[in-house]
Amino acid sequence: MSTATQADQAAPGSVPARGLTAGPGLGDRGFRWLALGSGLLVLVILVLIAISTSQQAASWFSTEGWGIFGTVWDPAANKFGATPFIYGTAVTGVIALVMAVPVSIGIALLLTEVVPFRIARPIVYVVDLLAVVPSVVWGLWGILVFAPWIQHIYADIGSAVTGIPVLENLFGPPTSGASFFTAGIILAFMITPIVTSLSREVIATVPAVDREGAYALGATRVEMIRGVVWPHSQGGVVGAVLLGLGRAMGETIAAALVIGSSPTITSHLFSTGYNMPSVIANQFGEATGVFRSALLGLGVLLFAFTIIVNVIARAIVERSARRARGA
Repeated sequence: MSTATQADQAAPGSVPARGLTAGPGLGDRGFRWLALGSGLLVLVILVLIAISTSQQAASWFSTEGWGIFGTVWDPAANKFGATPFIYGTAVTGVIALVMAVPVSIGIALLLTEVVPFRIARPIVYVVDLLAVVPSVVWGLWGILVFAPWIQHIYADIGSAVTGIPVLENLFGPPTSGASFFTAGIILAFMITPIVTSLSREVIATVPAVDREGAYALGATRVEMIRGVVWPHSQGGVVGAVLLGLGRAMGETIAAALVIGSSPTITSHLFSTGYNMPSVIANQFGEATGVFRSALLGLGVLLFAFTIIVNVIARAIVERSARRARGA
């Protein structure tokens, strides 16, 4: 056969030889269906959890109505307002983010942009080890060691801000080692490794040619990070932060041990309080009837809040990816 004849047979539109266009094999099809089934199974489990807990919390929703967002939680009087616990969850989550996010992003930038790989590797190992410390260990350390130590600092701060209008309402006396602020600090310790690891992975995806181009134009390291690294990775970092917020909102044992047990709404950050996971953990064992239904309803609300946070995080990451592709 001549070369021209072979070229004609390979031309576009010609029929390829048998065996070159075989479809996916049995293993590929099996893996595809297995992956699809695993993903659907996760969704089914989440839906079943939501349905079962909502059914068991139905008596609270029907009895209280919009009163579920009331400010009084008094099981003896059959009053179950969830606002103090929603407030406590929001306050501790915000404190954790304010403390953890700058440290996490700073560590991620340090590991990816500043220190050599041989120095960054042991730091990465330590950060990853902190992420697997059980929450009960953090809680016990917080209530037995950290809270008694930091209570003296709270007392000094409270004395210093006495008479200053806004600061006195936030940090003035009386103070307690078990408080909103202590719970926020412990949660910050717990989410810092998570936000750091996710941020580090996102920042590491910045193309090296972009970094080198910035340096070639005379940019300093700070200018390169601000002009190249951050625009490329800000969506992923924001997603990591929101995932950390979801972890902080849902943390139970550690928060229950260090936040105290006061179902009140107060601007005083050094006072005891309650958040949604801690009140469920502390009071579920003695709850019956509508009381038990109310605690399960708090779980439903917490589940909904964490789902919303994770959906927002996912939307931000996808928007950043589309922007990076120029879509």
